[in-house]
Amino acid sequence: MSHESLRVIREEHAALAAMLRSLMMMVERGPKRDTVTYFSVLRAMLFYVDEFPERHHHTKESELMFPKIGSTSPDVRAAIERLDREHARGEQLVRELQHLLTAWEMIGDSRRAAFEGACRRYIKFYLEHMRLEEEVVLPAAEQNLSEEAWAEVDSAFAENRDPLTGRFPPDPAYERLFSQILRKAPAPIGVGEDV
Repeated sequence: MSHESLRVIREEHAALAAMLRSLMMMVERGPKRDTVTYFSVLRAMLFYVDEFPERHHHTKESELMFPKIGSTSPDVRAAIERLDREHARGEQLVRELQHLLTAWEMIGDSRRAAFEGACRRYIKFYLEHMRLEEEVVLPAAEQNLSEEAWAEVDSAFAENRDPLTGRFPPDPAYERLFSQILRKAPAPIGVGEDV
């Protein structure tokens, strides 16, 4: 049986993976003609990661879903504990990236390598985090959670409105953020030129 929360989680993971890969592509290409737009788009992408996955997606996993899975699937408790630690660390890491990006933008190319290295490590960390969830924890949930637990988890995740999944228009409060990312970032996340 397929559950709404699993679909939402996988869609949000796919959207985030595309965002992270686009971010790395932009970093590797570097600013070309329009440095103002370039840094603006990178800031918007990092803000998205901080605002949506870190604050909405992870909270529901750590506070609602993971405890239910851990109580019915003792064999995945170590994985859940690791994921919870990573959730706690993720917000700090994205803030560090935002700081390193500002340093590169304000101080110049002498700070580029520090941002690139941190960005590469962060993306590797995040992709591995999502892989562990999808390959270890979510299958345990599918096998062991009760229908009552699924109803609660499905209801909570059905409230998620991440517009990068393609299912929802952006909340008006985030319209400008998503418009900037989608209009100015290059493919695969947006339709903008290679800035």
